[in-house]
Amino acid sequence: MMAAWKFAPALATGNCIVMKSSEITPLSTLKFAELVKEAGFPAGVINVVTGYGHTTGAYLTGHPKVSKMAFTGSTVTGRKVMESSAGSNLKKLQLELGGKSAQIVCADADLEKAAYWACGGIFNNHGQSCNAGSRIFVHESIHDKFLELFIAEAKKIKIGDPFEEDTFQGPQINKSQFEKILNYIKVGKEEGAKVAYGGNRWGNKGYYIEPTVFINCRNDMRIMREEIFGPVVAIGTFKTIEEAIDLANDSDYGLAGGVYTKDIDVAIKVTNEVKAGTMWVNCFDVFDQSTPFGGYKQSGFGKELGKYALQEYTQVKVVKILRNKI
Repeated sequence: MMAAWKFAPALATGNCIVMKSSEITPLSTLKFAELVKEAGFPAGVINVVTGYGHTTGAYLTGHPKVSKMAFTGSTVTGRKVMESSAGSNLKKLQLELGGKSAQIVCADADLEKAAYWACGGIFNNHGQSCNAGSRIFVHESIHDKFLELFIAEAKKIKIGDPFEEDTFQGPQINKSQFEKILNYIKVGKEEGAKVAYGGNRWGNKGYYIEPTVFINCRNDMRIMREEIFGPVVAIGTFKTIEEAIDLANDSDYGLAGGVYTKDIDVAIKVTNEVKAGTMWVNCFDVFDQSTPFGGYKQSGFGKELGKYALQEYTQVKVVKILRNKI
C-alpha cells in the first residue's frame, strides 16, 4: 500500500523511480517489481533495490542525482534523511514519520460505536501503524462504561496465523520489536499505569503479544509520549473539551487524531484545534484515495494521496516571453 501511494503520483507526473523497501519486509516490493515487468513498463522507469537503511538507504538519500526523496519510517530516521539531503544536493523531501495519535471520547458519544472504532484504531495491523490511535482520552463521566465496552471489543480479536482468514492479529514484525513492546508494557506498570486487559505475551511460540489496555495514564508517562508501534493503548480522562484538546496536543507528534461526539460544534472545535494532519469524527483509520494524508510537527511533512500528492512530485517553473512589436 505505501509503495502504491508513492509510485502512483510519481509515475503520473512523469518521474522515474528507485525504491528501497524496508530490510525486514522486502518480499512484497520484490513481487511488485515482478508485476511491473509483467505489465510492460519500460526498463529503468521503476527500479527496486534492497538493503539496509544505513548502507543502501543512506546511499540513495545522499546521492546527488536523486532530486526527490519520499520516506516513510521513524522520526529518528527521518532526521537522518534530512541531514543527508542537506549534505548532498538539498533534494526535495516528503517525510511520513512516527505518530502518537489521540482519540477523544466525549460524554455524549455513542459508546458502542466509539469503542468499536477506537479499538480498531489502535489494534489494527497489530498496532504497527504510524497513525495508530494509541492514546485515548475519555470524559471522566463515561470512563468506566467505555472501558467495559472497549475491553469487550478487544476480547473479540482473534490472534493467530496471519494467513488464516479469520485472524485479526498476527505476530509482531520481528524479535526486536516484540521485545521492545514487552519492555514498554513493563515500563507502563513501573510508572503507575494499571493494566486493565492483556499485558502479556500470547502463547509460547512466535512474537505474539496480547492486546494491552492501560488505564490511569498521565501525559508524563512514556507509554503516553513515545511511539510503541504495537498493540498497546494508554487511556486517560478529561473534564472539559478544552482539557482534552490540550492533552491531545501535548505530544511531539501530529499525524492523526479522532473525536467521538454527537455535537457538531464540538467536532468542529476539536478537529480545528488538535494539531494533526488527519482528523476523524466518529470513526478512525478510514482513508479515501482522493484525500491527502500527512503529518504535522515531528510526524513529518508533505502529503500522500489526492491532488496534493501530485504536487510533491513536480516543480513549478515560470516562463515569460517578451513579444517585441517594434
